[in-house]
Amino acid sequence: MSDVDSWRVPLADLEVDEELVEEVARVVSGGWWSMGPRVEQFEAAFAAATDARHALAVANGTAALHLALLAAGCGPGDEVVLPSLNFVAAANSITHTGATPVFCDVFGPDDLNADPADVAAAITPRTKAILALHYGGYPCEIESMLELAAREGITVIEDAAHAPGARRGGRACGTFGLAGCFSFFSNKNMPTGEGGMVITNDDDAAARMKLYRSHGMTTLTWDRHRGHAASYDVVVKGFNYRLDELRATIGEHRLRTLPAENAGRLRASARYREALAGIDGLVVPFHAADQQSSAHHLLVVVLPEGVDRGAVRARLHEARVQTSVHYPPIHSFTTYAESAHRALPQTDALAPRLLTLPIFGHITDEQVDLVVTELRSALER
Repeated sequence: MSDVDSWRVPLADLEVDEELVEEVARVVSGGWWSMGPRVEQFEAAFAAATDARHALAVANGTAALHLALLAAGCGPGDEVVLPSLNFVAAANSITHTGATPVFCDVFGPDDLNADPADVAAAITPRTKAILALHYGGYPCEIESMLELAAREGITVIEDAAHAPGARRGGRACGTFGLAGCFSFFSNKNMPTGEGGMVITNDDDAAARMKLYRSHGMTTLTWDRHRGHAASYDVVVKGFNYRLDELRATIGEHRLRTLPAENAGRLRASARYREALAGIDGLVVPFHAADQQSSAHHLLVVVLPEGVDRGAVRARLHEARVQTSVHYPPIHSFTTYAESAHRALPQTDALAPRLLTLPIFGHITDEQVDLVVTELRSALER
């Protein structure tokens, strides 16, 4: 029995249909596996789905963030403001440009997105950009970030790793700032195993990111294979952040099934919220008005104060219900502790109370009910 099979309710789960298997098999047998026509098709489909002018497929979400930060001109001496309640890749991407991450606080138990007021308080003369996360697939107050950035003459980049399919005011998350960065890691709404996408409506930013994506080369292997170029120049010191044809094929398929995936997550989220409403002291963040616009990547609860989260997770584990924590705050890690000079009272208070419950598009009502029953039991012990 595999680890996945051992869970009665896994944290995330993949559905693989015969159409996907056949599509990947055709690419495998076709003989061209590195970046080529399937990547171009995937990029075009993703751009169309988000109404973005440019979409660049990349190796992972971290690469997307790094490229976007480079396109914004981030470098040594600069600062980038971001919520500490995020995956560490966001801060790592900033440091790899030579810039310094400056952490900001979240609203509180009802909203785990960055508080624009604290973003404003974190800005200094060295601030180059704001890295705005749509936590859990719930759109942040991006308009406030844009207004602030316009006043300060800085750039907004969207960390939309959780938000494929999420919209705010009818507009796709990832299209508000200079660039939007997506992740297609295995536990995401649009999984390809590894992979990511960066979108932008800025022609110059797209051109710069495209160069950095493939070693700073002026032509790609696929161009030369087709006879469209005989050689190449290298005009910047770039990276190998390319996506391959197999993952692009999976990604294009997942993009087509994304509406159904997110609809299933919406249904599950609504069932969770109704069932958990009566537990004293437990909070399910984000409000009912936010549900239709969210991608529902995560189902996070804030446990009652004083509850031993480790004990709760252990009891759920015994019941074969998988859980996680999103996230240990970045400023709590050893490598970032020295730069964590700003007070983050909401993040620090919430950190030991966060618990992520299972959610995926095909989770059943029975599985949701089982998770709720076992959580109630764990909290009552």
